[in-house]
Amino acid sequence: MVTGIEAACGGQGNGIRKRSCFCSKEDFLPEESFKSWGNYVHALANTKTRLTDRILARSMDHQELEQMRARSDNQMKKTLNWWDLIWFGIGAVMGAGIFVLTGQAARNDAGPAVVISYFISGVSALLSVLCYTEFSVELPVAGGSFSYLRVELGDFVAYIAAGNILFEYVVAGASVARSWTSYFATLCNHNPNDFRINMPALADNFNHLDPIAVVISILVCIGAALSMKASSRFNSVTTIIHLVVLVFIFITGMTKANPANFTTNFLPFGFRGVLKASAVLFFAYVGFDGVETLGEEIKNPGRDIPIGLIGSMLVTIATYCVLSATLCLMQPYSQIDADASFTMAFQAAGMNWAKYIVALGAIKGMTTVLLANLIAQARYFTHIGRTHMAPPILASIHPKTGTPVNATVIMTVANSLVALFTSLDVLANLLSISTLFIFSLVSLALIVRRYYVTGETSTSDRNKLIGFLTLIVGSSIATAVYWVLSQGWIGYVVTGVIWFAATLGLQLTLKQAKKPKLWGVPLVPWLPSASIAFNVFILGSIDVPSFIRFAIWTLVLLVYYIFVALHASYDAARETDRVEAQASQATNMEAGTS
Repeated sequence: MVTGIEAACGGQGNGIRKRSCFCSKEDFLPEESFKSWGNYVHALANTKTRLTDRILARSMDHQELEQMRARSDNQMKKTLNWWDLIWFGIGAVMGAGIFVLTGQAARNDAGPAVVISYFISGVSALLSVLCYTEFSVELPVAGGSFSYLRVELGDFVAYIAAGNILFEYVVAGASVARSWTSYFATLCNHNPNDFRINMPALADNFNHLDPIAVVISILVCIGAALSMKASSRFNSVTTIIHLVVLVFIFITGMTKANPANFTTNFLPFGFRGVLKASAVLFFAYVGFDGVETLGEEIKNPGRDIPIGLIGSMLVTIATYCVLSATLCLMQPYSQIDADASFTMAFQAAGMNWAKYIVALGAIKGMTTVLLANLIAQARYFTHIGRTHMAPPILASIHPKTGTPVNATVIMTVANSLVALFTSLDVLANLLSISTLFIFSLVSLALIVRRYYVTGETSTSDRNKLIGFLTLIVGSSIATAVYWVLSQGWIGYVVTGVIWFAATLGLQLTLKQAKKPKLWGVPLVPWLPSASIAFNVFILGSIDVPSFIRFAIWTLVLLVYYIFVALHASYDAARETDRVEAQASQATNMEAGTS
């Protein structure tokens, strides 16, 4: 049997040839710019020209759907339908967040009105889901948001966004893997660190090695690499069990409900507290964006993707609202434990055994999150490899399993190394702004897709579009800044009027240049504009160190881009242009002959 690495070794250009199990430089840097030191120096000397080209370059739908896929030689197997996507959506989102974030938000920010906070953040997430859904239906490819941004905002923006989201996926995967160990220890009546190996010689926060996190990551990797359909079935069964556990928690908790806990002081921190909590709780909905990387494996994207993505988000919103209400009915908000809210609530009600049910539910949820996280990581990386912004060996699709084995293994190694050494405290503080940054870009890209078509949209309409988008983004940023710096309300009136006027102006003065073929977001430009405003507003709730980490990591990405990815992707794009020109010439010659 030829392994995924073997199948990819020796690949270059648009093909991947089977040669041996050993990889050479050609498998990682096959482009003309890296054939010799002389070529590389020449490429560096033309960095400015190439950078301008890549910043202005935009991919085309047919290139993402056909040419990029062809660079993997083998195709992913179309085995998924809307039923699979619903459970993947729920499994990707609904991990331990409900158990961790609800108590903090209810105790410190919103009180019983945490239900409203969950609803507001859920609606915000749903707006992003709608934008992703239209793109997913039109461009059902493994690259997900990376592909969408390549088509509408260009190569350079897509690269920066993808590099940040992959970093966050690694951090999230490692964090969930270590949390899995902690909850497993609780289930076995042990302290969270009891199953970790203490290494005093290592630095603090890196000296509790977690081999269980590595083992569970490897097991998930094996499943994800061997079969997508089997992974889907496992995810469906596990997610259903997880929902059964949550229903049990709801029914059991309602037997201890006291309506007075919910109604006596419903808004103890005012509406500002509700909004503050909704900004935090938004992260309980993160994960759905990974589902759209399954586009190449879906049987009927036009039908299955809208049902799967939107259906799973609606189920998640309802579940979060119901469970948070249950918690607030069981205890006065001031008595809710911020760290182990459900466990302590059941213990206060004399139901100590319930902590095992909570731990079991968390473990089930985190297992599906790990699986969905790794599957999304691998498919992102696969498509990035197709563009040569990452080594093209990652673009390999195994001929028998129909899965991106190389990318799956490499991302598992990265997740495992971080999970083995890094404590949960460090990982929690590494939460970056990448997710919200990309959600905002995708919403922006959707407006661009609807109102701008190269070669068709006039210069005046293009300039109007740029002006309106600048006002929408600028007013959203101003609203977020005002939220952080002021307790007043005058500023919201000003920024709100600007946002409304810009969105209305976009609707009234510009005609949509492109209509969706199969499924489209309703009320454009209002819903994507609102999505931008919501996402940017939530960005304002993130601490300064997260922005610093975002800037540092983006700088690292820029260094790699300038010295490697820029030249590799430039050469690959020129090769694509050459092939297209030859095909066009051959077609013209045939037409002339006939």
